[in-house]
Amino acid sequence: MAAASMDCVAATALRSVLHRVQQAADRSGRSADRIRVLAVSKTKPVSLIHQVYDAGHRFFGENYFQEIVEKSPQLPSDIEWHFIGNLQSNKVKPLLTGVPNLAMVETVDDEKIANHLNRAVENIGRKLLKVLVQVNTSGEESKFGVDPSGCVELVKHVCTACPNLEFCGLMTIGMLDYTSTPENFKTLANCRTEVCKALGIVEEQCELSMGMSGDFELAVELGSTNVRIGTTIFGPREYSKKQ
Repeated sequence: MAAASMDCVAATALRSVLHRVQQAADRSGRSADRIRVLAVSKTKPVSLIHQVYDAGHRFFGENYFQEIVEKSPQLPSDIEWHFIGNLQSNKVKPLLTGVPNLAMVETVDDEKIANHLNRAVENIGRKLLKVLVQVNTSGEESKFGVDPSGCVELVKHVCTACPNLEFCGLMTIGMLDYTSTPENFKTLANCRTEVCKALGIVEEQCELSMGMSGDFELAVELGSTNVRIGTTIFGPREYSKKQ
């Protein structure tokens, strides 16, 4: 069965993505070991996630609260889950209690959600929760994220007022048609420069989560440390089958 799983379409696609990340890292003089590939399993069944897990992968992400709390108990506990969708305040505690192996929330975009996460971590008594601050680099009203001009202030709040959170870096979602992708990525990199200067840390201590199926190679070349890959690994999303 293990061999069959390794030969499954998703596992083959994963290997292709890892190879492409390696090539992009080589082109930009970076080490691929410093780049995390997050397999985003939105709308996909647990059985398919298992196949990618059996191929040796351990980093998975979900956009929807309901999906991650339903899937995580059915999967091995050594998976490192990232929540990458918009998080409502009333879902914070159920998320943290329902997913004990939640490694990171990538979508902190205001002080309110940071405060809710901080309190919930303390009340539950779990270890520090790693977080990324989401930045709206495209200026689209439909996108969540703090404005780049408010990025440093929000990061400072997380670092000074939220002792149960560990600030790890910045995240952005580029435009869906990828027309302004380089600008979006460069904006996030500029935000990192400002954040690191304000905090007195080196840029290697501040992750950049940027790049998805359509633009992850460019993202790697422009400094991404965390690419979020869904359809390229798992195939087109199946909203009609979503539970």
